Amino acid sequence: MKLVVGLGNVGNKYTFTRHNVGFMLADSIALNNGLTFRENPRLKCFMANLRNGIDDYLIIKPTTFMNLSGEAVRAVMDYYKIPVNDILIVYDDLSLELGKMRFRPNGSDGGHNGIKSVIQHLGTKDVARLKIGIGPQPNLPSEVFVLQNFTKEELEVLKPVLSNAKDGINCYFKEGMAITQNRYN
Repeated sequence: MKLVVGLGNVGNKYTFTRHNVGFMLADSIALNNGLTFRENPRLKCFMANLRNGIDDYLIIKPTTFMNLSGEAVRAVMDYYKIPVNDILIVYDDLSLELGKMRFRPNGSDGGHNGIKSVIQHLGTKDVARLKIGIGPQPNLPSEVFVLQNFTKEELEVLKPVLSNAKDGINCYFKEGMAITQNRYN
């Protein structure tokens, strides 16, 4: 089983904020495949299961809020016995321009509290990730900027990125990180 984790914050007021790009991608995958998320309070997330031929994909959206995302990732990982190399974390990146995405095999948290929590709870920086650009950041504190809603124009720029990201995720789990980076970064 493969685990795709979309990071974000729960609640209607956060639905279209920049910090919720991970949730937006998870929702898009679910919508395109006729899936419905169900809440699992014990595992601290909403989850949907995508059966995709040979592989099963578990798609989750943590209900812990961004800064505690690692709790849900660890709970799901342990419950389903999913190894770290079968996990992909999807989240927003201030340093990437809106309309860009980057697959990475590992790395630091880069100041992102959601990925910081994931690294802390998994005990490793060696967790694959897909960073979706939300920058450039205007002259605002990052904690203010990431909680602002995307404009309609920004959402139009984001649509093809989310579509491309779905294809990239399939490529990653089937062909590996190097090929995916060459094709989608």
